[in-house]
Amino acid sequence: MTQGHEMIDLFVIGGGINGAGVARDAAGRGLSVVLCEKDDLAQGTSSRSGKLVHGGLRYLEYYEFRLVREALIEREVLLAAAPHIIWPMRFVLPHSPDDRPAWLVRLGLFLYDNLGGRKKLPGTRTLDLRRDPEGAPLLDKYHKGFEYSDCWVDDARLVVLNAVDAAERGATVLTRTACVSARREGDAWSVTTRDTVTGEERQFRARCLVNCAGPWVSDFITRVAGSNSARNVRLVKGSHIIVPKWWAGTNAYLVQNHDKRVIFINPYEGDMALIGTTDIAYDGRAEDVTADESEIDYLLAAVNRYFKEKLRRSDVIHSFSGVRPLFDDGQGNPSAVTRDYVFDLDQTGGAPLLNVFGGKITTFRELAERGMHRLTEVFPQMGSDWTETATLPGGEIANADYESFANLQRELHPWMPRALVQHYGRLYGARTKDVVAGAMTLSGLGRHFGGQLYEAEARYLVAKEWARRPEDILTRRTKHYLHLTRDQQAAFAAWFDDTLAPEIA
Repeated sequence: MTQGHEMIDLFVIGGGINGAGVARDAAGRGLSVVLCEKDDLAQGTSSRSGKLVHGGLRYLEYYEFRLVREALIEREVLLAAAPHIIWPMRFVLPHSPDDRPAWLVRLGLFLYDNLGGRKKLPGTRTLDLRRDPEGAPLLDKYHKGFEYSDCWVDDARLVVLNAVDAAERGATVLTRTACVSARREGDAWSVTTRDTVTGEERQFRARCLVNCAGPWVSDFITRVAGSNSARNVRLVKGSHIIVPKWWAGTNAYLVQNHDKRVIFINPYEGDMALIGTTDIAYDGRAEDVTADESEIDYLLAAVNRYFKEKLRRSDVIHSFSGVRPLFDDGQGNPSAVTRDYVFDLDQTGGAPLLNVFGGKITTFRELAERGMHRLTEVFPQMGSDWTETATLPGGEIANADYESFANLQRELHPWMPRALVQHYGRLYGARTKDVVAGAMTLSGLGRHFGGQLYEAEARYLVAKEWARRPEDILTRRTKHYLHLTRDQQAAFAAWFDDTLAPEIA
């Protein structure tokens, strides 16, 4: 069945961080917007990152001062916008005299502290690893270190919250919906979408098309839109592993490897650690990317070079890999390829097509804002910039003070275990009340599937956040899959298919 044409201003391809950010920004300017994603929100690159909002300390070596400065400014903007899913983290960098000299590392950290007008985060300090507690898990041969600030982010939730905000401002969000054709007809695009679950097709007429397809950006230009671009993306694979956390404290570590790459070792999901990433040129299908054994060995070896406790292959709980669609600037070394973004506005055939190449999670808001600037002639009536001072859904927390908010949540829900208050607070922030939906006891949250997963949360995610399959909930909207046994995950999936799936259909 095919539905008739619907006229809109902006049709956005790609439900990753850039597409969701563009849809949110445009909807907030008063434009009519459709966001179309062929899979689930954040299913590709945007849920497979290192989960950091950061300036990119190592990019200073490639003289990317403007990119680092802009990312550091954005770090503070995002920290204020979503303090429930973004929070400060201190990174300990043990110095190895075999790699970068100490003076160069300190100079880089000085620039990092001062390039972006840092306001909220503490600055760098020098550590004596033989006496400071952060040095306890490190090998005795490492005497000197540095500690600096960056921020943690729940990457998949950042995408979803942008989509939620876009929808609440009037955008239509279509998940598991492929754009099967797009062609120029006069001064508009004629777009056909197909729901990959139901097969339903819809027709849209759009004044402008924005291509935020990430790894598939070039494929969309040629195969779907029938256009071309002199620009391209370079696919670089980055893999991570998850292991049990083996050090005390909330700090993370950043270690330098022999090949000059840096590896992040971050606290994750309470009692785990997230380690990554690799940087490998990739020429396969983005959908098929996985972490191979050589990458896992590489990450384990990098960690074992610095720490007393040695990790083994059997310690790896889970691994994941993502394809980063970096703008192809001609650099040979994958680590040297810019993390900057580039726009390509194609108006040769009438209706405009704005293609987005590259980018990173930290700069998505700025990317969206600048993308809309490129379309001011197309939409002279649209509203002005607004996202720099706006919160994301759930981020309506006084003074962006999450700890005070969490204390209040514990008072408001005395019947709720502390770990569950923390789970809801960190994922949903001020919208925890909507998830709990008036429950006054644990039994009021419905069926318990294990860990912190209750029926009320699953129903909320289906109703408000486009969850259409069990894995949408277990692996992206939340990280319950890391805390449930296989049997518990299977029981949840069976309940979902029997109970919620018919309601979705």
